[in-house]
Amino acid sequence: MTLKLSADILLSQLLPSLQFKTIYMNNPLVIKNTIEILAPAAKVWDALVNPSQTKKYMFGCETVSDWKKGSELLWRGEYEGKEMLFVKGTILDIQPGKFLAYTVIDPNSTIDDKPENYLTVTYDLSEKNGKTTFTVTQGDYSKVAEGERRYKESYNNGEGWNPILVQIKQLVEEGK
Repeated sequence: MTLKLSADILLSQLLPSLQFKTIYMNNPLVIKNTIEILAPAAKVWDALVNPSQTKKYMFGCETVSDWKKGSELLWRGEYEGKEMLFVKGTILDIQPGKFLAYTVIDPNSTIDDKPENYLTVTYDLSEKNGKTTFTVTQGDYSKVAEGERRYKESYNNGEGWNPILVQIKQLVEEGK
């Protein structure tokens, strides 16, 4: 253990990019945020899949999908007066009102558009007594191109999905 730790410290000084690989190969880089919403899961689910609702909290983007496993999921919006595709992916799993897993990549980035560079996002909804616990995960950044940079940008100093979750909560609870 001491020898490996010493080697890691030495390598981290000599090759910082190798340190990332050494540390994160066995430790996933995943963002996870949870919020409690005072509404039934069905109402929260509608906010997550209804394009007119997603536009209100997801930077003006609407979802485009038929919401079936294996189907494409697109996030479209406007930028400088032109319609633009901001994010694209595929639905991996869907259990309406309970769970959604999909892949994501920014088609406008310099990252190669190939499966190994896509991140996975999950939505997990758990309802109890008319309240919904909503958990979002996004990752694993340790397995994708430019993972460390992408993780830092998305992690956003510990905020991750929190600002979006707060907006979803307000939308569902207050109609804002």
